[in-house]
Amino acid sequence: MDQDTSKRFKYWQTRTIIATMVGYALFYFVRKNFSLAMPGMETDLGITKTSLGLFLTLNGLVYGLSRFVNGILADRMNARYYMAIGLALCALVNFAFGFAESVSGTLLGWGIGKNQMQAMILFMGVMWVLNGFLQGTGFPPCARLLTHWIPPKELATKMSVWNTSHSIGAGLVVILCGYIMGHYGAGGWKYCFFIPAAISFAGAIVLFIALRDTPTSVGLPEIPGTGAEYKKDGKKETSAENKAFLRRKVFGNPLIWILAIANFFVYIVRFSVLDWGPTLLSQSKGLSLENAGWLVALFEISGILGMLFSGWATDKFLKGRAHRTCVFCMLGSALFIFIFWQLPSGAPVWLLFASLCAAGFCIYGPQALIGIAAANQATKRAAATANGFTGLFGYASTIVSGVGLGALAQHCGWGYAYMAMIGIAVIGMLVFLMMWNAKADGYEEEQV
Repeated sequence: MDQDTSKRFKYWQTRTIIATMVGYALFYFVRKNFSLAMPGMETDLGITKTSLGLFLTLNGLVYGLSRFVNGILADRMNARYYMAIGLALCALVNFAFGFAESVSGTLLGWGIGKNQMQAMILFMGVMWVLNGFLQGTGFPPCARLLTHWIPPKELATKMSVWNTSHSIGAGLVVILCGYIMGHYGAGGWKYCFFIPAAISFAGAIVLFIALRDTPTSVGLPEIPGTGAEYKKDGKKETSAENKAFLRRKVFGNPLIWILAIANFFVYIVRFSVLDWGPTLLSQSKGLSLENAGWLVALFEISGILGMLFSGWATDKFLKGRAHRTCVFCMLGSALFIFIFWQLPSGAPVWLLFASLCAAGFCIYGPQALIGIAAANQATKRAAATANGFTGLFGYASTIVSGVGLGALAQHCGWGYAYMAMIGIAVIGMLVFLMMWNAKADGYEEEQV
């Protein structure tokens, strides 16, 4: 590229990274708000932990399936429209969820449900499952955008910076909802949906204005060295050719399967703290919901630092081999969760904060790096599909982290829940070890 072209490319690359970071953070505003609303829903509405866990599980399973389906579609569609419209629809569903009590009376009048509680839970379940499906329009277009705008050798560092959007969004929304619950009490759970939804809907409009799809859509060339897998005669790729490529680089690729299975265990640990954090901290460590919200937010902030460090260390010391970094991160996660568990409820707050934040620092490295590794192994042509596939396994983990952990805590106590998280972190580490000798990306073989 000449100097002027390089300057324009850098501008659009930076603009794309920032816009998608903000946009994806807002997807978390209308997803992780549920965690802080749960204690209020349990108190105000009488919903059990098992039922709340079932909501989390159904949402996660549908989201994982949606990420997979949307991953295949996003590789072949305009990411700008895909992401902005998806965020707007998620916001609208959250508005509807907040009106569940009012809507349940109408449903009961239509003969849906035997009583208002049953009608309300049914409506909430349908809305949160729908939200899970729509949430799948968030990450796949980001994977497409970032692999088109960032060279493979820079992807671990720059996409780790981008991945802080997860923690920024989740951290800000738990702080916001923590104050909402602290101000309004148990009945404030409704505003945990209304306020984040309003912010996200406005963000969807900004996202539509700021984003563009690929470099060629703004008159710029594609990144050198990443286009050899495309047909060189300029003919449009056939459906059969695309399916064959996906079979080779994604569905028949053992490295993608290892990353997907590892993602299952990474997400169990991550969601166990993120989804159950406020309830776990208030009931097992005696913290107020407001303080619990801050601690979960600090867990996310520590995750930001962990993602940045792991991405930098991967490119700097491990030559882009993100899977090797993940081995060390999972070991650290198990260690610090064990330390946190062993601290008594009367321990100094700073010790609770330090140990849980250290666990967050470790677990968010793999959370970010799996997506990077999958994108590099599948190449930019199938990055969204590969991430959708690994995401399918990641969000299948809500069977364990949602209803599984809720039932375990309800019937056996939080001590067994801690032991389960530690064991799962160790298993995840062992899965990552299976691809220790793998190359950093799959572009080299595509040049043949």
